Amino acid sequence: MLTIEWSLASGWEKPYIKPLENLSLHPASSSLHYAIELFEGMKAYRGVDGKIRLFRPALNMDRMARSARRTTLPCFDQNELLECIRKLVEVEKEWVPYSTTASLYIRPTLIGTEPSLGVKKPTKALLYVILSPVGPYFASGSFNPISLWADPKYVRAWKGGTGDCKLGGNYGSSIYAQQEALQLGCQQVLWLYGEDHQITEAGTMNLFLYWINEDGEDELATPPLDGIILPGVTRQSILDLARNWGEFKVSERYITMSDLIAALEENRVKEMFGAGTACIVCPISDILYKGKHLHIPSMENGPQLTTRFLNKLSDIQYGREDSDWAVLVS
Repeated sequence: MLTIEWSLASGWEKPYIKPLENLSLHPASSSLHYAIELFEGMKAYRGVDGKIRLFRPALNMDRMARSARRTTLPCFDQNELLECIRKLVEVEKEWVPYSTTASLYIRPTLIGTEPSLGVKKPTKALLYVILSPVGPYFASGSFNPISLWADPKYVRAWKGGTGDCKLGGNYGSSIYAQQEALQLGCQQVLWLYGEDHQITEAGTMNLFLYWINEDGEDELATPPLDGIILPGVTRQSILDLARNWGEFKVSERYITMSDLIAALEENRVKEMFGAGTACIVCPISDILYKGKHLHIPSMENGPQLTTRFLNKLSDIQYGREDSDWAVLVS
């Protein structure tokens, strides 16, 4: 693991790479009481050429810095931290799976260690990074679509809140709704927002809809970054690829449940999928909303576009295709 301590008095201390160990924290640490903490999620991939790559890690560093500002945790040199992470992965390179369906998960974390019960900006913090090998997201090796439960009584994020930051509090408070979704036979929550039931995220994933829009155009749509959407690295990569292809309209726009239901009734929906570091992309087949099951024809349509994104991003991550999105570790 990598550890770097910070204090208001001394700033950032030297980084250390050492064997994984338990943390020793004062019981009044601000991260434990007031959730003054944040994390990131990224992966290292062993390519077909044996080289190890990170995927667009600068975007993770940018997001981590934004989360730090929002939680009053200390700023850091993004390039320096990325170099420390690269060195950690290099030291632990044998933990990067020799497989093009598995990877090494990287979890940078920054916590307030202020030994005080005062609700205030911390004067002490700890940045650490831990690693874990992970297998394929889909155990069968093929796409398994998921079902979503959509109910406006639970809200993941709100305007002026912290939904656009990667903070543990956003995730811990979502587990209760996730459990209810499971009890109702769904795998994830489709988070809605506002009186018009805007579609925002699916579980912990960004959401995409490929459809024929109200104007008769083929369109790939995802909710805009308006403060309640997490700016995912995979999300940005999908938008960048689709815009570069130039084959259909690409929009960051609001989509309501009414919009979706109307499109389903008129057979205008082609595919719907979630996107994130864990799965890359994950097709959606059903939504339970207001007691009714809405079938999304993602699998009936291939899912062609979802599969195309999966293959393209995987080719870059595992070195089958050269790209400046892939940063070599060793």
